[in-house]
Amino acid sequence: MKILLAVDGSSYSKKMLAYLSTHEALLAPGHDYTVFNAQTALPPRAKAALGKSTVDAYHAEEAAKVLSTTTKFLKRHGIDAKVEWKVGPAGSLIGKLAEDGQFDLLVMGSHGHSALGNLVMGSVATQVLAHCKTPVLLVR
Repeated sequence: MKILLAVDGSSYSKKMLAYLSTHEALLAPGHDYTVFNAQTALPPRAKAALGKSTVDAYHAEEAAKVLSTTTKFLKRHGIDAKVEWKVGPAGSLIGKLAEDGQFDLLVMGSHGHSALGNLVMGSVATQVLAHCKTPVLLVR
């Protein structure tokens, strides 16, 4: 099975990994894993002041911090995962990668906000569900 793990470095991503570790069918060396992180773009004024190379280095460093924790976890379980990251809105980037990469399953942690909370604050999980047809496993 081709599985996409969307991570953001939060405690919710850690809970998602803990959930996977208790379900052998989802965490097995026989699957093909890709770990993905979406970095929030810096405001245009910050980009202009810092310069493209500085901003690119910042995003690469932040993504590496998030992704290294997950890849270390997977390696402890005998899994060598592919790693990807992009800059932009997380919900649409995750949904697009899930569709374009033809993944069988997308797994991600969720904050578990109420419907009202999602309306007020937005929700990456809600955006992902709106942008892809790939089956999604949300772990609260």
